[in-house]
Order: sequence, then C-alpha cells, then structure tokens
Amino acid sequence: MGSGTRPATEGRIEVNLIEDIDQTLTATPTLWWLGRAGFIVRFANITFYVDPFLSHPGAPLEGSAIHNADMILATHAHPGHLDASSIIAMLEGSKTAKLILPKSAADQAHTAGIPYARMTTTDADLRVEYFKDNLYARIYAVPSAHPHLDRTPIGGYPYLGYLIRFGRWTIYHAGDCVRYDTLAERLRPYNVSVALLPVGGENFSVSEAAQLAEDIGAKWLVPMHYESSQENDFVNHMLGQRPHQQFKVFQVGEKWTVPED
Repeated sequence: MGSGTRPATEGRIEVNLIEDIDQTLTATPTLWWLGRAGFIVRFANITFYVDPFLSHPGAPLEGSAIHNADMILATHAHPGHLDASSIIAMLEGSKTAKLILPKSAADQAHTAGIPYARMTTTDADLRVEYFKDNLYARIYAVPSAHPHLDRTPIGGYPYLGYLIRFGRWTIYHAGDCVRYDTLAERLRPYNVSVALLPVGGENFSVSEAAQLAEDIGAKWLVPMHYESSQENDFVNHMLGQRPHQQFKVFQVGEKWTVPED
C-alpha cells in the first residue's frame, strides 16, 4: 500500500460513522468517542466536535471526511486538542462551522493555517450561543488547571473546559485538567448531566475524577484521555468504591445516547 493511502475498509468505517451521525435524531444528547479527548456531541440536528485529534493512527475519522460540523471546540493549543491539520480539513468540509478556542490560542491557530474569520474566541465565564432551525445551544467556558491556572491579563486562561448545554442537559468536557479549589463550585450550578473527565497522567486520578463527579452531582461520569491499561482500574474503582455513580466507558468510535432519566 502506497504512502498516505488508507485501507478501503477504513474509508467505509468513516462513511458509516458519518451516516450514523447524520441520521441520529434523539431526545437527549448522543456522543461518539473519537479517542484521546475527542468527542462528537449531537443533539437533534446540531453536531459539535470537541478536541478532535484525527491525525493520529487509530482515529475513526479523518478531518476530510467530515462535512457536518456545526461547531468545533478546542480546549487548548496543544496538538492533541487543537489538531490544526484536521480542523482545517473539517472547516473546509463544513462551510458554516467555526472553531471555538481560548483567546490565547488564536494566534497559534492562525499561524497553523486557520483563518481568524473561522474562529470564535472565548475565556472563562464567557458564553457562546448557537442557533439552528429553532434549536438553541450554549457553550460556557470554565478554567482548567494544567496543572495550574496560568491566567494572564491579556491572554486569559490558556486551558479551558466547556459546558455544552442543550435544554436541560449539560455535557462538561474538562480538556486537560487537575482538581483545584473552586472547580466544583464553578460547575455545580450547571447541573451537569455527563462529565467527560481526563484520567491518569497529569490529569485527575481515578478517585479524583469520581469525587468531582459526586461533588457536582453529575449523573454520568465518562473517563477520557487515559491509557488502555488504566481502564480496569477505573471500572474496578467505580464498582467497588462508587456503586451509586453511573458511568460509561467508551470504545473508540462507539455511540452512546444519554438516558432520559
């Protein structure tokens, strides 16, 4: 197989996944895991991509296959979260989409080839609103500590988490983050339905992620950005120490619709 060529079966997987996304119309949000910190979040016919790192081997999609992005969210400027080559291709295929990112990351994104006109910058305590076909979504930004809250007066917080709200459902994507003193206090008013939290490495430990989910009253906890060897540790901790906390562990490319209750 020549350089740069993907197997035909991979292309078929991409087509099937895109078709599945386009045909999914559910009363509650539906998510697909793209691997690492990447997720697709869809509600009715609104489709958001969060931290889509699609240029690495094993990603279920390539950026060039995506035509249905309404918004693309990058939590910070690191390549595994702001994957410029993938995002450029996604913006080319999704003509009305914009990239939401921390304002401190805008110049880096522009240098990588993303036009300023296709960006919407944000910072902690700001809100981005999105309207489509009489539907309404809100995206609230909260600071993430990676590992510190490195705010500057001009650039704001370089690491953000996003609270994506559709009606009474809120999906919290923490990006890269460790716990800090006021994090739960910031999140609690949003009544988080699903908390997507990075586990392991320089992020939350399993017990810290579980504790944050409890502290904010999250109905569901979803681990992300972890090594495959850590999956059993997460599941065993949740079943043994947190039997009342609902959780979901994804496989790459898997689809999950948030239960109504």
